[in-house]
Amino acid sequence: MTPDPKEIAPWITYRPELKVLDCTVRDGGLVNDHHFSDDFVKALYHTCVEAGIDYMEIGYKASKRVFQRDRFGTWKFCDEDDVRRVVGDNPTSLKLAAMMDAGKSDWKTDLLPKDRSVFDLIRVAFYVHQTIEACEMIKAAHEKGYETSANLMAVSQATEVEIEQCLELIMETPAQVIVVVDSFGALYTEQIERLVKKYLSYAKERGKEVGIHAHNNQQLAFANTIEAIIHGASRVDASMGGLGRGAGNCPMELLIGFLRNPKFHIRPIYRFLQDWIEPLRAEVEWGPYVQYNITGQLNLHPRDAIEARKNPEDRNKFVDFYDRVTAES
Repeated sequence: MTPDPKEIAPWITYRPELKVLDCTVRDGGLVNDHHFSDDFVKALYHTCVEAGIDYMEIGYKASKRVFQRDRFGTWKFCDEDDVRRVVGDNPTSLKLAAMMDAGKSDWKTDLLPKDRSVFDLIRVAFYVHQTIEACEMIKAAHEKGYETSANLMAVSQATEVEIEQCLELIMETPAQVIVVVDSFGALYTEQIERLVKKYLSYAKERGKEVGIHAHNNQQLAFANTIEAIIHGASRVDASMGGLGRGAGNCPMELLIGFLRNPKFHIRPIYRFLQDWIEPLRAEVEWGPYVQYNITGQLNLHPRDAIEARKNPEDRNKFVDFYDRVTAES
């Protein structure tokens, strides 16, 4: 007797509509100012293709007026020629994404029409006070032919009213996806459930999807990503080895190991970890160190924790750091 699919536990089957985005270069670039070699990015590109990952976020399209070209690497700006040098015309099923920050990108001039670009998806990142500009950015990217995503950052510090007003405005845009972004790694599973359900209550009737982007300050990025999936999120972010700003992101190897869709393949990911991520650990630092635990628990931006870990002599002065940030907050 064939069992009713509705009675099968969700961790045994899979949801074919769920899509995975790799943010290794984009978010991971925040630990090394996006100074990844072409070989690193090319190896990651081929890994994503072999692993069956749906999207690769290859970096930012940041303003050259705001960010200095001599300080930041190629993937902070993602000029078309630089991207094509690595991926060619991208003759694969993998879609390429770039992030544009409200207030930090020249979106009116730097975004080419889709038929002249190798990118498929533009992810618009913004804080709640930048919602109006974000809506304009989304509309402009859509009109140029791109898929679009709205990434409301630092949602853990926004009020219920602010979140609801933001969602109402975003729902009027052509954005296909609205992402729950736990920028500070401050959220717990109960909060993830509430936010995903709230976003879905706005998105479903408009035919939009909900995503999750988790940071690992309290070592909950993977757990919170699973929680979001359970409650209906269908777009999920992860990075190889959890590489990302500060404490990092949901590790791709854990996420792919959890998902049951046979289109995903984990072996290429282990190869990338072995050949590229572990050597990178000797050059840059990321992960849920104590300072990031503290800022996550206090729902603070990790900038102070990042600064505290720059000096090897101060890295283990946890009490001094705790006393300082609690006094300031």
